[in-house]
Amino acid sequence: MSAFFHLTSEANVLMVGLLPRSGWGYRVIQKLSATGPVSWLLARSLHHLDRLIMRLSGGRYTATRLLSGIPTVLLTTRGARTGKVRTVPLVAMQDDDKIILVASNFGRSHSPAWYYNLRAHPEAALTFNGRRSIYLAHEATGQEREFYWRKAADLYAGFMGYARRAGARRIPIVVLTPMLGQATNAR
Repeated sequence: MSAFFHLTSEANVLMVGLLPRSGWGYRVIQKLSATGPVSWLLARSLHHLDRLIMRLSGGRYTATRLLSGIPTVLLTTRGARTGKVRTVPLVAMQDDDKIILVASNFGRSHSPAWYYNLRAHPEAALTFNGRRSIYLAHEATGQEREFYWRKAADLYAGFMGYARRAGARRIPIVVLTPMLGQATNAR
């Protein structure tokens, strides 16, 4: 287990099950999912499958996590333009009590909608392992961004391919910090 996934005593309650699995099968799936044709397909379908598996498992698993071992969360935001509540499953990394999200959008030329939602409304909810907590988002810049980008690439090599496909778009890194006293039980 890498130091990046160190669990603090407070975060341990919230992050149980977010540790990546290892093994050749997971590595093969991760490499395949980073290829152009497969990521094109996943960009259009994986979030639907993730939602179904999360619903069936009581919020404990996603297709992404089961197939590749990559940790995932459910992010709930308010729409940037509509104000409607939007929920999407995303790959997530933990750094003590912070959650790190990569706005790769599978290497598309534009950032995902959830990124724009967080820019407009930085307060968001994360659900994992049946627990829901409220976080405040900010975009990482400078050294903070570079640090988390390296950690993201270590977690999932596909992010490097996504960066190449994104062309001139620099993939944003979003840091979510918990708002104290806001944890609720979503079960």
